[in-house]
This record gives sequence, C-alpha cells and structure tokens, in this order.
Amino acid sequence: MAKQLHIFIAFFRSGLLGFGGGPTTIPLVHKEVVKTYEWMTDEEFSDVISIGNTLPGPIATKMAGYIGFRVGGWLGLINALVATVLPTVILLVLLLGSLKQFSESDFVNGMTNGVIPIVAVMMGVLTWDFIKKSKASLGIKLASIIFIVSFIAIIVLNIHPGFVIATLLIIALALPVKGGDIS
Repeated sequence: MAKQLHIFIAFFRSGLLGFGGGPTTIPLVHKEVVKTYEWMTDEEFSDVISIGNTLPGPIATKMAGYIGFRVGGWLGLINALVATVLPTVILLVLLLGSLKQFSESDFVNGMTNGVIPIVAVMMGVLTWDFIKKSKASLGIKLASIIFIVSFIAIIVLNIHPGFVIATLLIIALALPVKGGDIS
C-alpha cells in the first residue's frame, strides 16, 4: 500500500506543479520517477517519453499510465492517472468562477510571466541530460546526425514531431544491434 501512496504523491506533485501542461510536467515526473523514487533509469525514462510522444493524447497522462502500471500494476495505473489529473480538476473547479474576474489582473499576468523562465530552465536541464545520455549511448557522430536530421525535419520542413519519432523508431528497429550497442 505504501507503493500506491508513493505513486499518488509523485504524480500528484508533478500534476500540481506542472504549470503550462504536459511538457512542463516531464522534468517534474523525471525528478520523482528517476531521482526520488528510483523506479526507472534515465534511459528507461527517455524511452517512455519517446514512445509516449508517438501516441496521441497528453504526454503527462501517457507517462503516468505507463509508469503507474509498471510500478504498481493496474491499481498503480489508475492511481497515477487520477493523481495526474486531480490537481487540474480541483484547480479548474475552484478557479473557474474567479477566472474571468482576475484574468486581466497585473498580478496574474506577472505570475504567468514569472513562471515561464523557470519552465524554460527545467526543460533546458532535461534537454542537456538527454544530450549527454545520447552522446554516451550513441556516440557523438550518430547523436549529432540524428539531432540535425530531426531539427531540419521538425523546424525547417515543419514535419510533425510524432512522424519524425516514429520514423526514427522504425529505422532503429531495422538496424542490426550488436551486443546492445549501435555505435
């Protein structure tokens, strides 16, 4: 039962503090799942994000569902999903009535503007960690090639990231792997 409580706390905290949606929740879930509770390694977490991004729907609930199931079975899945969406539901119900009244408030606008740099730093730290892990697992040449091709496809050619990820997954599955190393 303690495991279910920890699942709830981890995802409730992430859901409560994940200002701005799923992408801002990713570093918070990473902290809980990899650093605090050590349910996964960084590589496993990266795999969850990669696969989760290829599927439709919000990334936060996909991560919660998979990780909750992996850690605590079907009860863990339901627990993690509820914990992820509960903060939003509670805050939405409480704030919906006053939203219209305070939406133009300087305080609310200032708070929103103040949170954006914090989210940017959290995403940057997570990105830097993924770059280091990519370099270590793939080697600098292959990691750079994948980065450049992905950047061109997503930014220059405006191809949806899900298609880029799915294509790279298919290519990775087609490549022969020797001894667990593809470099």
